[in-house]
Amino acid sequence: MAYTTINKSGDYFNTKLYSGTGSTNAITGVGFQPDWTWIKARDHAYSHHLQDAVRGTGKDLYSNSTDAEYSNANSLTTFGSDGFTVGSDNGVNNGSKTFASWNWKANGTGSANTDGNITTTVSANTTAGFSIVSWTGTGNAQTLGHGLGSAPNMIILKERSATSQWQVTNDALGWTKRLNLDDTSTADTTSYIWNDTAPTSSVFSIGTSGAVTENGQTYIAYCFAEKTGYSKFGSYTGNGNADGTFVYTGFKPAFVMLKRSSNTSDWYMFDNKREGYNVDNDEIYANLSNVEDTADRLDILSNGFKMRTTGGNLNGSGETFIFMAFASAPLVGSNNVPCTAR
Repeated sequence: MAYTTINKSGDYFNTKLYSGTGSTNAITGVGFQPDWTWIKARDHAYSHHLQDAVRGTGKDLYSNSTDAEYSNANSLTTFGSDGFTVGSDNGVNNGSKTFASWNWKANGTGSANTDGNITTTVSANTTAGFSIVSWTGTGNAQTLGHGLGSAPNMIILKERSATSQWQVTNDALGWTKRLNLDDTSTADTTSYIWNDTAPTSSVFSIGTSGAVTENGQTYIAYCFAEKTGYSKFGSYTGNGNADGTFVYTGFKPAFVMLKRSSNTSDWYMFDNKREGYNVDNDEIYANLSNVEDTADRLDILSNGFKMRTTGGNLNGSGETFIFMAFASAPLVGSNNVPCTAR
């Protein structure tokens, strides 16, 4: 884990809400030029749309689907200095719908990285601990340069050029296991995804599965290295009570995504913009096209988050959950910002 020099978390991650127009729509107010943007309609069952600067605009991946990358000239069309522009595609800009976008800053379109066995294209932000990594598979186990300068604590990976499941793990789950972002399955043990090898400060490892290295197919990975006071990737154990488990992050979260790993469940996404007060932190499901759910599940607090449900999918007694979280305000750094619960 590295200490952050980030004084304003919103320079590197931000949730931006917007309303669709049905025609070209420039979304501003993100606060930086994003390099990874994840969009979901809140009030209609459209798929999630994920685009990044390394793959280039007009190329959709869907977190709720195993589909290959889809060329879509009417989806996200431009990454701008303070946001992005979307076209007329209903999934990102239906004129009668509202949308949430989650935005991360890497380092532009990327450059060649030769730290691993094969060359990758990497867009890395070492300050924020986030990189986007693209490569072409060989069919063999490989090491891949990630450009972060410290070992990633979590990786989200997808084959681009063919139908395949999303692959996810973090340190708490372990690099002998994986979850699939596109479904509800429990964690399983396999050497074919991460080659039973934890990442290093320069590379991460992949096994021989076609989901990570089929010969001639293309892949993308989103890599995250934890920065104290800005990001946290870990696990917690549910207690099954309405006065639920508290998860310490060391900051007031702006975004939390979590999944029960010890049993089946959906992937839950929360942020500090949709409603913006406790206990009404509405969830969106990363693995489903469903509309936003308004059930009361979780409190966002000054130094973490706390379950407010007995439900097994978020707080089952003795169950294990993994999570990723990003700060709305850090508790460390040279410009500390007071953090208050909502």
